[in-house]
Amino acid sequence: MSRNVRELRCTPEDVFRVLGDGWLYPSWVVGASRMRDVDDAWPAAGAELHHSFGTWPLLIDDKTVVEACDPPRRLVLRARGWPIGEARVTIDVKPRGDRCVVRIQEEAVAGPGRFVPDAIMDVLLHWRNTETLHRLAYLAEGIAARTPGETAAEQEIGADAGSS
Repeated sequence: MSRNVRELRCTPEDVFRVLGDGWLYPSWVVGASRMRDVDDAWPAAGAELHHSFGTWPLLIDDKTVVEACDPPRRLVLRARGWPIGEARVTIDVKPRGDRCVVRIQEEAVAGPGRFVPDAIMDVLLHWRNTETLHRLAYLAEGIAARTPGETAAEQEIGADAGSS
């Protein structure tokens, strides 16, 4: 089982704003390339994301299902990526002052991926999930940096005016 941890400059609620928007899935999950559909109930237990992974023209359509959700603390997903198999991905978010710590655990639970030796799978998943957390941080910290009703462009203009 691979585990990655990262401290983010935002709150757990900011992280769950990203996790709770299924259409953002390919923005933070390495390997996911596009969304086809998101259940209206996302991210409630049993809800599904219909995504594709790979690169055009070699795209494979599959889905991810929520096994458990306890916002803003925990999300457990069963990510399918056949013919490779299925993985259980657990995302835990804990507050740390005005920041939070996010941990992603991933393990192969079905298909050929289960037969890859743990030492090899952990290296591959660790590398991938380091980038996944990096992307999640960009999105969640970006949400945290915006004030309600203010766009990123408006923030930039305000910052430029303040530096004059």
